[in-house]
Amino acid sequence: MTAKINADTSDGLKLVSDTSGVVDIQANGVNACSVALNSVTIGSGAAADTKIVFDGNAQDYHIGLDDSNDSLTMGKGSTLGTTTSVVIDANGIITTPLQPAFSAFPSSDQNDATGNGNAVTVQFGSERFDRNGDFANSLFTAPVTGIYLLSASVTMHDHTSSNTTGRMSLTTSNSGYLYEFDPAENISGAGVGSFSLTIVADMDAADTCTVAMQVFDASNRVIDFQASGTFFHGHLLG
Repeated sequence: MTAKINADTSDGLKLVSDTSGVVDIQANGVNACSVALNSVTIGSGAAADTKIVFDGNAQDYHIGLDDSNDSLTMGKGSTLGTTTSVVIDANGIITTPLQPAFSAFPSSDQNDATGNGNAVTVQFGSERFDRNGDFANSLFTAPVTGIYLLSASVTMHDHTSSNTTGRMSLTTSNSGYLYEFDPAENISGAGVGSFSLTIVADMDAADTCTVAMQVFDASNRVIDFQASGTFFHGHLLG
């Protein structure tokens, strides 16, 4: 039997039941959706994007098949392929294009930064990537409350034999994380050495994190932060 649902000449929408117990919902003679016992199929099998839209009061979301890429996508809004949050490709690989992640590095050397005990924020003037736009002015700002993996490495040179104590810190709004070292032991005879610190930090939305270096026991600030080999990375774990 055939039952029409608000059908007109523009959409030709109809219900079609066959002997196998499958009810097809057709538009212009093409299956838009098939309903069977314990199963719903969207689409006709032809090359076309298909989606389900959740029509909210303030915000819509969608989940659908991007047929051109053979991927299942989920995102904000009603248009497939825009503001995509999750993509599952044909190999089952899951990517999250909007998940917060950044990689920053200095634009140039930071000369005569420390050596006399002053703590100095390391300047990261360039970005390799900043997926959610959360890094600016050498500062990472957590966009949402969660657990973050943060890692930094700073390469220093021009130390003196009197520089015997050093500290590297990653400081968040919730806590500070400190690594102490002896520059005389860790810096090579050429006066160059790298120091790294990786943390897993709990951060609330709008909390911030910076990288600082502090080297003691000299009267002057003689130690430079070298752009090459210095970086600050991070991403949201969950």
